[in-house]
Amino acid sequence: MRIPAHSVCTAIRDDIVSGVLEQGSRLTEEQLARRYGVSRVPVREALRTLESEGFVLTRRHAGAHVAEPTEQEAADLLDMRALLEPLGAARAAQRRTDAHLKVLRGLVRLGQERARRGQGEDLRSLGGWFHETLAQASGSPPLTALLTQLRHKIAWMYAVGQPERPMETWAEHGAIVDAVARGDAERARALTALHVERSTPLHRLKRPERGRVRVSQHVVNTTSARN
Repeated sequence: MRIPAHSVCTAIRDDIVSGVLEQGSRLTEEQLARRYGVSRVPVREALRTLESEGFVLTRRHAGAHVAEPTEQEAADLLDMRALLEPLGAARAAQRRTDAHLKVLRGLVRLGQERARRGQGEDLRSLGGWFHETLAQASGSPPLTALLTQLRHKIAWMYAVGQPERPMETWAEHGAIVDAVARGDAERARALTALHVERSTPLHRLKRPERGRVRVSQHVVNTTSARN
């Protein structure tokens, strides 16, 4: 069975973001094929995709390596987020479906409930799903793809602390959804811009940990991995 390249790409990207594959480490098709239990063909396609996304850098005579972004490149990501997330929210107010709205409201209810209980890890996941759904509600595949790639890169380069008042954070999410539901694009844009501005100080640049052994959680082809 041929394993789709996008599945291999997702596994490699996740291991780069989590630090299993460290910045600057060499990536060979043979090594990655063994790691994920696949052939070299989907690995080759995945590396091309990851290079176009900025996670992988191919050097002449040196092959593929995990990219090593500069501090300026990392700072630029937060600036891009401050521009694109409000745009996505404005588009969502104009183009969202009832299904998007139902999911967004459900996530806000769950987030508020978890915030009251102090369940921080759940809040992190719910916040990611909220922003992913809001991006999808924009009705713009190119914008959604950019926002998704931004989230991956920010998670790769930054550790994000929990807000001191999570209930206020989820109240902000709820206000954004209300604006989206009313079709008020400018209010959705303004509220999202304020939300991004307030969350930016929680981001702390990660320092790569050299030499630490980490275990990948991804095996794309479990049959090959067992044999």
